[in-house]
Amino acid sequence: MTITIYGIKACDTMKKARAWLDGRSVAYAFHDYKALGIDRPRLEQWIGQVGWEVLLNRAGTTFRALPDAAKLGLDAEKAIGLMLAQPSMIKRPVLDLGERLLVGFKPEIYEGALG
Repeated sequence: MTITIYGIKACDTMKKARAWLDGRSVAYAFHDYKALGIDRPRLEQWIGQVGWEVLLNRAGTTFRALPDAAKLGLDAEKAIGLMLAQPSMIKRPVLDLGERLLVGFKPEIYEGALG
């Protein structure tokens, strides 16, 4: 199984998730949105699996800094546009296990999926 973790290198939650994986010798590839970006087909695939509501990080400072007009009428297409323009609006980390996605980091969920 090829595991890829998506996120931003400097994110504290990403650091915790990567430390958890490293501490259990789980092999993974790291995809940094800041360096590599993200493409529409991948976002569409993820939204098909978990929904845009799960994937869009509305609690983050980037989303909260948007003008109110940009936050109105959110749907999948508008959420994709926001996440493509500002990948930091994607909830982190996204752990792609191949057949399953885990969004966010909770040690007990990682343990259940990988332990």
